[in-house]
Amino acid sequence: MKPRNLLEAKVQELLGLVCNSGLKDNPVLYWFVISLIVFICCTVSYLVVRYIIIRLIHRALQKTKNKWDDVLIKQKVFVPLSLWVPAIVFNYLGHSIPDFPDILLKLVYPFVLLDIAFVFDRLLSAGLEIYNMHPMSYRWPIKGYIQIIKLFLYIAVGIIIICYLLGESPWALLSGLGAMTALLLLIFKDTILSFVAGIQIVANDLIRLGDWIEVPQFNADGDVIEIALYTIKVQNWDKTVTVIPTYKLISNSFKNWRGMKQAGARRIKRSILIDQTSVKFCDKAMIEKFKKIQILRDYIEQKEQELESYNKQHNIDENVLVNGRRMTNLGTFRAYLTRYLKNNPHLRKDMTLMVRQLAPKPEGIPLEIYCFSSDIRWANYESIQADIFDHVLACVPNFYLRVAQIPTGHDIKSAGVWSCAKEG
Repeated sequence: MKPRNLLEAKVQELLGLVCNSGLKDNPVLYWFVISLIVFICCTVSYLVVRYIIIRLIHRALQKTKNKWDDVLIKQKVFVPLSLWVPAIVFNYLGHSIPDFPDILLKLVYPFVLLDIAFVFDRLLSAGLEIYNMHPMSYRWPIKGYIQIIKLFLYIAVGIIIICYLLGESPWALLSGLGAMTALLLLIFKDTILSFVAGIQIVANDLIRLGDWIEVPQFNADGDVIEIALYTIKVQNWDKTVTVIPTYKLISNSFKNWRGMKQAGARRIKRSILIDQTSVKFCDKAMIEKFKKIQILRDYIEQKEQELESYNKQHNIDENVLVNGRRMTNLGTFRAYLTRYLKNNPHLRKDMTLMVRQLAPKPEGIPLEIYCFSSDIRWANYESIQADIFDHVLACVPNFYLRVAQIPTGHDIKSAGVWSCAKEG
């Protein structure tokens, strides 16, 4: 083999001296020297490429303003390339040395092929990271598809290497795998299910990175931080991480709070229990007191005119309270709360806003507030909700109503003191 440069000439000259020397009379020493030369040449070529050429490439890329080339450096895409040169050197020296073992030379091709697979693996990882920099990645996560491509890449490389070592055609091996389809389906069951589930997630836009989801079956309640082929990671509010199999998420029900974020509103739906025995008709003294509440004044005046007109029109005997139509303290309280909520600057006026009375329970009458907060941040939302119900609970006695609750020690003690005072 004719040398192409001075370095090759010197290597061939060194090999010629070794091969033509008397070392062949001592096979152990001869192959030791040959192995040492090959090892030194391969090591030197690796070190030159890895720590000189690749570092120069990295420095050149770091000087650019592009971000994608920084990702290539971070993912070490060029590092596996440093193994190509030692493989080429090994193959060159092996063919230059008489009686060099063919089995070792035959391993060069699988080694190079596997190294190419490593390069493509890191290129795919770099491409995924570059894609994740784009806002589209939250809408269309592709990590699962990248993992599928990597899986098929290594399967294809593995089949080619096996066929090369056995001296068979890849198609012959693949045709033999047809009989093992059932076994392969069993082995790759989770992979197939996860792949199909991943397609459903992306196609139907079920989950995106950053979505807040609740999955009661897995005690998951938090933000989606990763969507992969086999698993979906959810960081719960207590900062723990729940790992859910991708296909399990599709086969079970879950709640996605993305709609709340998109709407920019979060629902408040909570009720208090009113003591049923405290509900009564409003007398004149109560009505005069309610008129002093500013946001209720127009309601009271309008309601008085409406009821007076109705009762006169139907000749109602107003000496009996149950005759005709009258205001109640509970109905007036509901009207007050409705106006109070409409005047609250932290609530959405363009969405449902009401105070409704639910079916009575043994514990009392549920009076439910149903509205939407304009601030969806958790802490702010809870503060708005708490402020509303602080005000509601404080206002209840002003409408001659009582909040129903299970008697406490204070209630029992007060009742006992009152009973003793009455008997005394």
